[in-house]
Amino acid sequence: MQTSPITTSYNFAKYTKGQKKGHYESYFLRANHPSRPQAFWIRYTIFSPRNKPENAIGELWCVFFDGESGHHTAAKKEFPISLCSFSNTSFDVHIGGSTLKPGQLKGEIKHENAEISWDLEYRGKEKPLFDFPDAYYEKGFPKAKVLVGLPLAVFNGIITVNKKKVPVQSWIGSENHNWGSKHTDHYAWGQVAGFDNAPASFLELATARIKIGPLWTPFLTPVVFRHEGKEYRLNKLTTALRRASFSYFNWNFNAENEDISLQGTIRADKKDFVCLPYYNPPGGIKFCLNSKIASCRLVVKLHGVSRTHVLETTHRAAFEILTDKNDHGLESAIL
Repeated sequence: MQTSPITTSYNFAKYTKGQKKGHYESYFLRANHPSRPQAFWIRYTIFSPRNKPENAIGELWCVFFDGESGHHTAAKKEFPISLCSFSNTSFDVHIGGSTLKPGQLKGEIKHENAEISWDLEYRGKEKPLFDFPDAYYEKGFPKAKVLVGLPLAVFNGIITVNKKKVPVQSWIGSENHNWGSKHTDHYAWGQVAGFDNAPASFLELATARIKIGPLWTPFLTPVVFRHEGKEYRLNKLTTALRRASFSYFNWNFNAENEDISLQGTIRADKKDFVCLPYYNPPGGIKFCLNSKIASCRLVVKLHGVSRTHVLETTHRAAFEILTDKNDHGLESAIL
């Protein structure tokens, strides 16, 4: 039996009205159809530009991915911050008339080229998953924080895409929260909420680098993997200089500690992505190349155990790339 989501104070909003240092904060929920290449991604966001807190806004985003038709529907709407509330003491988000609370989200976006609404409930029994070691959530580095508030969330309800109702029945995904004073400069982010042949396993990882003045740091690849009742945290930043490489639109990675070694690939065709422009608090635009119907193959070797596990999913992986560049050949899905 599925239970109500477990809440953590880290999932409460970090935004302070009037703060000048710049801030972005997003709650996003995403899930995949149990068997078809379909998925949704819904994002509730605060954006406050550096030194201009009076220009803070709330943003609603939604993308419905349909790998069967090859057509993905994306919509976004901005709201003055006066029409938004993000609680610092509970998990409670309001943007215009759209809401997000533990186990429930409702909303609507009427965009020039798309209209999407949702009325969904979600449940789960998994504990929150932290991408970084616990101590880093109280430190200034990294500037962008990430956690999965509810891995393996089970969603039910209705999404209406351009007046077509899409029933959501036991779609599996996650509830997520990220925040910071700036977006990470360049990254790939991935997540698998249940593999086709290992539905209870959960993978969360990123390969990222930041720019300090004119110089780039090396790529770091923190990984957290839950498998057969255990959590493997290969996420210490001091040891995250693991081999990983990504491009448009492929990603290969390796990670290892004393207990486990992982070797994986996440990929999707160009047609499986949408390009979303994100405001960055220090200024400028970042481009998020976003797919929620990517494939993943993960080879798992448990040290001391002779058996090798090969976990796969054909279209249930999340795959995002954040970049300043526009050489990826994708036009913005949000006009």
